[in-house]
Amino acid sequence: MAAGFPHLGLVAGADDTDQQAPRGNILKLWGNQQTMNLNTMIYTNIVQSPYFKANLVELKTYHEVIDEIYYKVEHLEPWERGSRRIGGQTGMCGGVRGVGAGGIVSTAYCLLYKLFTLKLTRKQLKGLLDHPDSPYIRALGFMYIRYCIPPEDFWWWYSPYWGDPEELDVKAGGGCVMTIGHMIEQWLTKLDWFSTLFPRIPVPVQKKLEEKIRLRKCQALLDASCTQEDENKRHSDRNYDVSHHKSSGHSHRHEKHRSKVLYISDHR
Repeated sequence: MAAGFPHLGLVAGADDTDQQAPRGNILKLWGNQQTMNLNTMIYTNIVQSPYFKANLVELKTYHEVIDEIYYKVEHLEPWERGSRRIGGQTGMCGGVRGVGAGGIVSTAYCLLYKLFTLKLTRKQLKGLLDHPDSPYIRALGFMYIRYCIPPEDFWWWYSPYWGDPEELDVKAGGGCVMTIGHMIEQWLTKLDWFSTLFPRIPVPVQKKLEEKIRLRKCQALLDASCTQEDENKRHSDRNYDVSHHKSSGHSHRHEKHRSKVLYISDHR
């Protein structure tokens, strides 16, 4: 997990004088309280999905949903691979019950919405973000934030994980591996996510986020530069020590040889 940079004031919850850490265990939600701010087509396909209606309805607890994520989620696209069609109900999926105009909605997005129906507490959401068993459990926690937590709280939630090195493949069928840190940076700076869009961040909040990201990147470059300077200094010091040791050894051997010559000369 990436460390904060206190001297730049970028630690989560303390990076803005006008932003206080959210209080209490009840999460404040933002936007549409029914759809979770999901794209209409994705939302419709989720609630009509046999998987959501028949399987996920049986899951009643937070821990049951986490187990389902662990065993079933393999990517973070909104649609399953090969199921998306353009222009009507034709082709292989035409007429298949539970397949809407968008295609077969992904397991990941069904479980994301299932989490929303549970009305997660702050403690539960934090448990997702720090979960040790699967990056996909963590990723759905971060996605939950992006879709339905107030945008002014994004940095408070995301900044402790800036630069998080854990990797996951986000593409259906594989082929798009990224780190958690890169993923959340992309979610803060781009609306596009495969074939859907994240909710638009209000302009004033977006500008603040972009400034925080700029400062964080500047600090990362500065830290990298300082690290390189320290490494160069250590390397230079090691070279000096080796050179000095060799020079001292040569002088010592020369002095021993001179003493030996003088001793032999004195005893002839």
